[in-house]
Amino acid sequence: MPELPEVEVVRAGLERHVTGATIAAVDVLHDRPVRRHPTGASGFAAALTGRRIEGARRRGKYLWLPLDDGNAILGHLGMSGQMLVQPVAAPAERHLRVRFALTGTEHGRELRFVDQRMFGGLSVSLGGADLPPEIAHIARDPLDPEFDDDAFVARLRKRTSGVKRLLLDQGLISGVGNIYADESLWRARLHGERPGNRLTRAQAVELLGHARDVMNAALAQGGTSFDALYVNVNGESGYFDRSLHAYGREDEPCDRCGTAIRRVAFMNRSSYYCPRCQTAPRSARPRATA
Repeated sequence: MPELPEVEVVRAGLERHVTGATIAAVDVLHDRPVRRHPTGASGFAAALTGRRIEGARRRGKYLWLPLDDGNAILGHLGMSGQMLVQPVAAPAERHLRVRFALTGTEHGRELRFVDQRMFGGLSVSLGGADLPPEIAHIARDPLDPEFDDDAFVARLRKRTSGVKRLLLDQGLISGVGNIYADESLWRARLHGERPGNRLTRAQAVELLGHARDVMNAALAQGGTSFDALYVNVNGESGYFDRSLHAYGREDEPCDRCGTAIRRVAFMNRSSYYCPRCQTAPRSARPRATA
């Protein structure tokens, strides 16, 4: 699933290529991506036709395009969603779901929403140009200039859940997904099952710094792509996967100590960690049998 760096790469591309463009027409090729719009595909198209795109913004993993009428196009990429800016004459992608014809863009381009697995979606957020009310409950992310480091550290250290679960809590901190949680914990030498209330303030501050650093590093490399499902608006893949120290590296030697990286099941996904560098808390260690 695209995480904060990948979504930010897409947002920056949209801001560069579609800001100031007017939506001349909307063609919904499959109803599922606009399932959350109350008046269906036809109402979705009617609400957007003729509107001018004022920019591209993001909160965590959500994107929105503010419109000139105070509303916004709110989008989530889900597992495999792509927002592509393509020449009008470019062949339709196999999993093209929604097409926006644009005027006022260079060389006659259009915006396309492509989604193979269709867990992502688009909707019109009424009055959502500044911040869609549908996502107002989501916390700011570590790359947001208004993110409150002290408040996050204080809240983290009051919680009894494992620290990895807390990093994935979008009400506490947004944008940190499975990949970057594992990478941040590896850098901080913390096991994901260590309870938040058992972290010192210094450990919590260091972990937040590593989360910020690893996502900035991923941004600089265009995000993380393991297959063709994540691409930026020009259809290009990121290559931060070449710089990962823990995620996806089961049985490979730890870059720090040489111990084989371990994989364990976690919330219907996987966690990767070094059993030597990231010592498990007693409650998470397997019990010896008599």
